[in-house]
Amino acid sequence: MIDKIAWLHLRNGHVLSTRSRGKDRFYFPGGKREAGETDAQTLLREIEEELTVALDPASLQLAGVWEAPAHGHPAGVLVRMTCYYARYTGRLQPAAEIEEVAWLTYRHREQVSAVDQLIFDWLRGQQLLAD
Repeated sequence: MIDKIAWLHLRNGHVLSTRSRGKDRFYFPGGKREAGETDAQTLLREIEEELTVALDPASLQLAGVWEAPAHGHPAGVLVRMTCYYARYTGRLQPAAEIEEVAWLTYRHREQVSAVDQLIFDWLRGQQLLAD
């Protein structure tokens, strides 16, 4: 099981997503926790590393937890994605391994990983993600 913490950031029916160098799919920004880290510590560290912005820890709000087969891994490997909403300060820009930052709608569903597709479905059902 891959344990990932991710940031859901929506604007005008679009959700923020990222594509790492050499990858063929978009993923919600975030990453794996390091030993002893809380969800909040993981998320704040990963977002600053990937997008050069600072999340406001006081604004963290759990959106949900989803599980699906992990993209690019052998059959049977699952990813558990714990997602949070949060406000941020700074200017969003790709950093570290991130090659591209994109604002996606539901029509981009096939361009994201399996777990992100579940979240896309949920966001659409909540009327948060535009078609």
